[in-house]
Amino acid sequence: MSGRTRLALCAFAATMTAAGALLPLVETSTWVLQAAFLLAVQTGVGTLARRMRTARFLTVSLQVFVTLLTLTMAFARDHAVFGVLPGPQAGRHLMDLLTMGADDVGRYAIPAPATEGIRLMLIGGVLLIGLAVDVLAVTFRAAAPAGLPLLALYSVAAGLSDGGAGWLWFLLAACGYLALLLAEGRDRLSRWGRVFGGVSRTSGGLAAGLEGSGRASASVRTGRRIGAVTLGIALAVPAALPALDGGLLGGTGGGSGKGSGGGTISAVNPLVSLQNNLNQPENREVMTYRTNSASPQDFYLRILALDQFDGSEWRPSTRRLRDVPDRLPQPTGLGEDVSVTEIRTNISASRSYQQTYLPLPYPASEVDIQGRWRYEPEGRTLVGDDGQTTRGARYEVSSLVVEPTAEQLAGAMAPRSDLAREYTRVPRSLPDVVERTARQVTEDASDDYERAVKLQDWFASEGGFRYDTTVTSGTGTAAIERFLKEKEGFCVHFSFTMAAMARTLGIPARVAVGFTPGTVQADGSVSVGLRDAHAWPELYFEGVGWTRFEPTPSRGSTPAYTRPDTPSQDPSDPALPTDGASAAPTAAPSATESCPEQMRRQGECGASAAPGAVDSSDPGTPAGTIALWVLGSLVVVVLPLIPVLWRIRARGRRLGSSGGRTPADAAARVMAAWREITDTAWDHGIPPDESQTPRKAAARVVRLGGLQGTAAAAIHQVAGAVERVLYAPEPGSASAPAQDVRAVRAGLWASAGRWGRLRATFAPRSAVRVIWAFSERRAELGHRWSARVGRDRWAARLRRPSRQQG
Repeated sequence: MSGRTRLALCAFAATMTAAGALLPLVETSTWVLQAAFLLAVQTGVGTLARRMRTARFLTVSLQVFVTLLTLTMAFARDHAVFGVLPGPQAGRHLMDLLTMGADDVGRYAIPAPATEGIRLMLIGGVLLIGLAVDVLAVTFRAAAPAGLPLLALYSVAAGLSDGGAGWLWFLLAACGYLALLLAEGRDRLSRWGRVFGGVSRTSGGLAAGLEGSGRASASVRTGRRIGAVTLGIALAVPAALPALDGGLLGGTGGGSGKGSGGGTISAVNPLVSLQNNLNQPENREVMTYRTNSASPQDFYLRILALDQFDGSEWRPSTRRLRDVPDRLPQPTGLGEDVSVTEIRTNISASRSYQQTYLPLPYPASEVDIQGRWRYEPEGRTLVGDDGQTTRGARYEVSSLVVEPTAEQLAGAMAPRSDLAREYTRVPRSLPDVVERTARQVTEDASDDYERAVKLQDWFASEGGFRYDTTVTSGTGTAAIERFLKEKEGFCVHFSFTMAAMARTLGIPARVAVGFTPGTVQADGSVSVGLRDAHAWPELYFEGVGWTRFEPTPSRGSTPAYTRPDTPSQDPSDPALPTDGASAAPTAAPSATESCPEQMRRQGECGASAAPGAVDSSDPGTPAGTIALWVLGSLVVVVLPLIPVLWRIRARGRRLGSSGGRTPADAAARVMAAWREITDTAWDHGIPPDESQTPRKAAARVVRLGGLQGTAAAAIHQVAGAVERVLYAPEPGSASAPAQDVRAVRAGLWASAGRWGRLRATFAPRSAVRVIWAFSERRAELGHRWSARVGRDRWAARLRRPSRQQG
């Protein structure tokens, strides 16, 4: 086994041992077998390419190409060209899987289910790290830097897992890395001959030490000692540091995401940025619904609540999931004396709307839906399990219309201490201007209800704020301070700032994310478009519960209980809504204008962002995108074949010319044939030697290439013709130089081994002449440009008028 093959096996083993640290992150471990197989294919391609002595760049390109092919066959075979080649549809499918995997990572606790997206992320990550290790350690023979990608792979696992057997995986990964270093050291020392082991302790003395006594050399023993000490320190130091725990990207662990009472949720913030999602060119339909609510203008569809503010962003807390009960429990804080009416709604989500949170009117009391859904009690949200999304979902919801009076809100008692402590927490980085402004606006209020109404009215009408979708987005303390100063922004700024100000006043607050009511259609259904995405604050009042407020001007509707002298409306009791939703979306525009960027990535903003298939109204992939994908695929396929194509073209040009019967034409054919013989021998491992005469060069090719018979006679005949062309007064003419070249090529092919033939065919060494020609051409152009600039400069000096007068 050659040194590089041994290095490749060690690189493969080191990568797989480091990948073992990812096993505790998912429920099943079958993915690691697929990763090992694909990594073995990638390693084998690199080994074969190096055996054929291809260029380093070509070796890495082949490995990248094969990796892309294997991932396409494993995860996007139905979308690939001929089931193998990655095309536009396969690329979109892989990107959709990565998006779904990122959503799953942010949603499930450890161990998470091995969904298709998570499997792609795991296997793709292992292949990427394996390629980096193979390139560094084997292709470029630098095993020490190869520890960095291995460390990155282990660090991802350590950062996401909750400890446990993490030290064992680190030990295995470290042993794999040390084995890689040892293999590289032996490979380097083997180039110097036998390893000198020092003076032998046996009777052989110095001579025995030179020959090797079977004991480890002093350098190897020292290296093992250093490795053992380093490994011990690496194991001991982390043991004294705090453990990295938490669920998958922030979860608390302790659940699988399945079963009764199991699993946690750590949702990705759906309002990272709105800047790139405003003023959508088309308000595509997200869903339609029918409801028997008497107040459709107040029918908000809520997705989830953001209840943690760390100074840089508002985000949802990590919550434990449960099975969906037949009837959802009573909303937190809702008293019996508050007027409540139950309504029913049929909702139909578009097939282009694909995200993991189910939009529901708040507070929902009963949900009838098919599929794998889990229930999070604190936010009263339903979350898809094991890849379940809202795509094409049809469901029926019973919900409560809570109608408190102003007197009930004003007379609300103080909330319980744990709830107040959690939902009034503000970061230390919050500027003082936030609390100072909140107290100035509410200085005449006598209770929390009046303070909340004053804050809402100040933002919506009295404070001089302007709704503007072009301002800089942001959700942190700096954005809040800038919003209070410049007084222009959109729903994110209004809702987040009011919630922060309410918390400084001691009022529990959070931010809800979802959709405004939408647009009523001619058939009685209501259409919700991607521009109806919205954010609004919810404030907590004991006896009423979480209560919606609307500080954003020109968006949504102001709740009746915040308007002065407005009696509560009693909802009628019409017949239950019909099953289903509107048959087709209408062109009626929505009054709302924003859609969050993160929601678009998760598929919450309609067909333009949802992965997977779209409805018939989707215009399809732009022609430019398809052209780029096709061009990229052609580049990936053709790039490794460039050396082969160049040699075929060069051989045909040299041997195909038969025109002209003058002595000059005959001499040109002879010299072209000799160049082809020289390059053919070079392709078979016999580099040219320009210092030798044609006759000696031919003898050298015969000797090194093992040519006999016709092939040996043919090369000597061409060499003689070359000498006559170069030295004879009359060069004469060669009978058939092309036939002689073919005979020499056949002889070299017959004497070469299998690997030599493959190397000469697919990675010809003489193809380096392309790079040489390009370098010479570039140097020639540079000289011409320099000469031209110099001439222009002297000409300008000659044309410069004299400053002398008269």
